[in-house]
Amino acid sequence: MRAAEVRPRDRWLALGVLVALLAVAYLVLVHPWWTVPMREAGAQIEALQQRELRARTVLQQAPQVEARALEVSERYARTPGFLPERSPELATASLVQRLESAVAEASPGNRSCAIVNRSPMQPPRQDARYPRVVVQARVRCGAPELAALLHALESGAPRLFVDNLNVLSQRHFLAAEAPGQGVGLDVSFDLYGFLQPAEAADAP
Repeated sequence: MRAAEVRPRDRWLALGVLVALLAVAYLVLVHPWWTVPMREAGAQIEALQQRELRARTVLQQAPQVEARALEVSERYARTPGFLPERSPELATASLVQRLESAVAEASPGNRSCAIVNRSPMQPPRQDARYPRVVVQARVRCGAPELAALLHALESGAPRLFVDNLNVLSQRHFLAAEAPGQGVGLDVSFDLYGFLQPAEAADAP
């Protein structure tokens, strides 16, 4: 009777030991050598699939991106508000030429209006979306010539702006034919314009 009572308990104990041995064998032999590598391989495959999907998406969107860049470039090219030059140096030279042409139109032969000085000025901020190009100018003009000069500078295309205007009355020779007659104006101002945004300048 006692032996018959012990046998079921021994069987359950043996079964528990067997399960424990199988668990240890799985953790020692199967899990590190099979399960973990398979999980890592699955993660790598999923990452590669995601990368391939992103690459396909970019390739599919390439024509739309190129068309959008061309559209932006053409739109800014048609906008007279921006200077057409791609660099501040070229834009500065263009501003100086624009100033000289406007002075020559306001006073042919520089008889009643002449440039005393013009020099490029570094603007305080160059990280803005629309870079500013500034030229400091000083001219001596009669009142009508000054009005014509400012109108010519601010009404043309591309759009230019006059800032920090300082006007001083000064008696001087307005014309070589009439020395000592009339009151001239000693005028200083900042002439500036804006370059195209970086995305438009970089577009093909």
